[in-house]
Amino acid sequence: MADYSLRVLQPVSVLPHTLEPVSVHSSPAGRAFGSQKPYREKGPGGRTRLHLPVSVRGDRLGVLSVTLSDVDATQRWESELADVAGVLGHELVVAERDTDLYLQARRKDRLTLAAEMQWQLLPGRACSRPEYELGAQLEPAYAIFGDNFDWSATADHLMLYVTNGMGEGIEASLLTNLAINALRNARRAGLSLADQAALADQAVYAHYRGHYYLSVLMFDFDLATGRASVVDAGSPQLLRLRGGSVERVAFDAQLPLGMFEETDYIAQDFQAEPGDRLIFVSDGVHAVASPRGEAYGEEALARAIHSTRLLPAAEVPRAVLRELTGHRGEAMPDDDALIVCLDWHGRRPSD
Repeated sequence: MADYSLRVLQPVSVLPHTLEPVSVHSSPAGRAFGSQKPYREKGPGGRTRLHLPVSVRGDRLGVLSVTLSDVDATQRWESELADVAGVLGHELVVAERDTDLYLQARRKDRLTLAAEMQWQLLPGRACSRPEYELGAQLEPAYAIFGDNFDWSATADHLMLYVTNGMGEGIEASLLTNLAINALRNARRAGLSLADQAALADQAVYAHYRGHYYLSVLMFDFDLATGRASVVDAGSPQLLRLRGGSVERVAFDAQLPLGMFEETDYIAQDFQAEPGDRLIFVSDGVHAVASPRGEAYGEEALARAIHSTRLLPAAEVPRAVLRELTGHRGEAMPDDDALIVCLDWHGRRPSD
């Protein structure tokens, strides 16, 4: 199982942590995880170790490793074992409702209570459909505060929220949980994006009376056309990679959720084109400072986005966060860093 920070693969045996973890970046199993393709490893006595990616709708969960007697057996069984790995991924998602075994196996360190609450709130870390590919990552993975993301897809729409909450620890997590569940409640009632923001705003204000509030960037994409409605209520930013150029996309800023009573929100228009890469970041990314006090800034972020342009969407957030860590130095961050990558393919006329 891939751990929360996407740095190691944690072996799952009779109990969690019975075997040593292996690196995502420098191991045979890690090569299968990164490429999302089966990888063959030669073993002693002519045996072959076959590593197969375990994923569900683009969300990379881990790797299934199988030892086979020889190369011929590997060639004969590889296709069927790949199907088994696919079924295993769906079974893991279902099993997590009834056991903590696989959730325990995902962590190499203990999560803070706030991080536990935040991870349970997330929809996943990646998702893919013919029209788009999504990838997201939060850091520090084992001690996150109030940043969050959420998405939901139907046959014709993709809704995406990127949030940045106030505070630290449990208070930040409680605020985010209230806001995200208010947004989901409004979304599942069939309300428009602006009305979703208004309902969540009322829920947060009713509880915190303006002392705490939450920033959110909300999108509702039409899968057939790439047109989107947008509500920008705070600090998360959007950068777009199009035709080799990276630029920040600015919207009319509106008040964060819960700052004042009965705030009205207005949706704006946005157009995604096939081939666009959209990068959503929290202020823990674009405003993070180096040991000398230098902000990471848009230029450095644009360079990171450009340097990772050949990676799939699911790998981009982790790669950009590695560069961010180098800028920040070894000191522990004092704020969450959240990156969501959306590759827009668009819908072909025959889809």
